[in-house]
Amino acid sequence: VTVSVLYWDPRAPSQAPLSLAQTTMVADNAPQTKDEVLIHGRLYDVAGWRHPGGSVLKFYQGHGDASESFDEFHQKSTRAQKYLKSLKSREAPESLTKPQTKEQQRLAKLSAGYKALREDLIREGWFKCNPLHTLYRCAEIFAMYALGIYMLVNTAWTVPALIVLGIVQGRCGWLMHEAGHISFTGNTRLDIRVQEFFYGVGCGMSGGWWRSQHNRHHATPQKLQHDVDLETLPLIAFNKAIAVIGRKNPFMRFWLPMQAYLFGPVTTSLVAHGWQLFLHPRFIMRKKLYMEAFWLAVRYALIFAIWNASTATAGQAFACYLAYVGIGGAYIFTNFALSHTHLDVVPKDEDRHWVEYAADYTINITPHFFTNWWMGYLNYQIEHHLFPTMPQYKFVALSPRIRKFFAEHGLKYDVRDYFAAMGDTFGNLNEVGASVAKPMRA
Repeated sequence: VTVSVLYWDPRAPSQAPLSLAQTTMVADNAPQTKDEVLIHGRLYDVAGWRHPGGSVLKFYQGHGDASESFDEFHQKSTRAQKYLKSLKSREAPESLTKPQTKEQQRLAKLSAGYKALREDLIREGWFKCNPLHTLYRCAEIFAMYALGIYMLVNTAWTVPALIVLGIVQGRCGWLMHEAGHISFTGNTRLDIRVQEFFYGVGCGMSGGWWRSQHNRHHATPQKLQHDVDLETLPLIAFNKAIAVIGRKNPFMRFWLPMQAYLFGPVTTSLVAHGWQLFLHPRFIMRKKLYMEAFWLAVRYALIFAIWNASTATAGQAFACYLAYVGIGGAYIFTNFALSHTHLDVVPKDEDRHWVEYAADYTINITPHFFTNWWMGYLNYQIEHHLFPTMPQYKFVALSPRIRKFFAEHGLKYDVRDYFAAMGDTFGNLNEVGASVAKPMRA
């Protein structure tokens, strides 16, 4: 077969294609190598190539099928398609493309059904953003911050003011999450700028750091040594496969058995402050993200101005700041934990279908107008993991179609009450923590 291939120097910082050439490659039945990634029936050689999206590409080298993952991550990127065409590739052997066993036939049917559903949704405009919704989400953030600051500076309602400010800080997290998925305005560059502004000023954190981590979670949710959301030691362990590491550490043997009680009031606050004061600023400095550094400076300048406008002492202002960050951390981290952390994990050397990751390793939370608002529409985690670049408010209307699609393919559509999911989450924390306290076998 004759194909057009774009070549470029993999060492070039821009990763831009250098030349176009015609080359002849003969499809063979050689097995997939450790440097090849399977996408839509072709094996792409990525040896020596640095993926602009980070290390997530390694999750598919030598095994698995990256077709759905590639489509969802790069739907709005024409550059990604050019990159893909420029890579050396060959037709995948029949062992990878033609189902032989009943399980392979089931997965092939699932892929075909998912592809058809996705194409229907694209044609019907489900991935298009609504400017009015975008404006509403931004206006809500500004209004809540204005209300909280006014209450803090001009009234005696300090505690209610800190609750409002903590919640809106968390809601900046919901908004930046959507912008980071390029589902807020639909314009890639604008969404990234929006994410950096709201995450920097509103939360004191780095959008660049978040993007470098979060795609790994979406590629393989709940997969050991792949999903970064499982790499939570020493402060927390969401499953026994991770907790076993803590049994060898004196601090973790002391801390983890109490994690169910410490998670909301203590651990989430420690994580938020650690991200704000160390992890994210370090990332910004290492990557020389000057715009993100600017937004952090704006945040702290505004905080200083608010303190200066109040009658609070330095100690009172510091205590208020700790409370504000702690409330925000508890709000967003606790809600994020409801959808994954108490579920089973995938062994590091096993693969799952893109749709199965959404069906078996995420859950939805009660579809209710307040829950939708409270969780920024991320109570629809099943839909979000199927279509991460779809505007999240559309999941409300999409949900019945996904439920029907799952039923057609024998998959469970797991929806739980908000407080039931909360009980599952903290019950799991307690059980996992207790496992660390048990004596190790000789």
